[in-house]
Amino acid sequence: MWEPAADGGGSVCADCGTATRTYQYRVYPPGSPHYARCIGLAWCTDCRVYSGTMVHVPPERVLDDALAALPQDRRERTLRSETRLIQYLDKAYRTSTPPGC
Repeated sequence: MWEPAADGGGSVCADCGTATRTYQYRVYPPGSPHYARCIGLAWCTDCRVYSGTMVHVPPERVLDDALAALPQDRRERTLRSETRLIQYLDKAYRTSTPPGC
């Protein structure tokens, strides 16, 4: 699905060659023994395909919150669906690069 970019930075879609977009976010609250377990997403804006996986992010690393400006109810709805989340992030990326992408 994804291949390393020719310049060695990031990855590209194996089907169309478009640079992939990525975003990582925490699922567990600070202080949780699982705090370092995060969700990592990668997607192709042209092919509309994505992958998601559990990734390890050290607890001391601060992740950008691309959903910080959303009202709480919309934020929760967006986070309940990876498809909805990626649509939101992709739209935000196309209009102005969100943090973490």
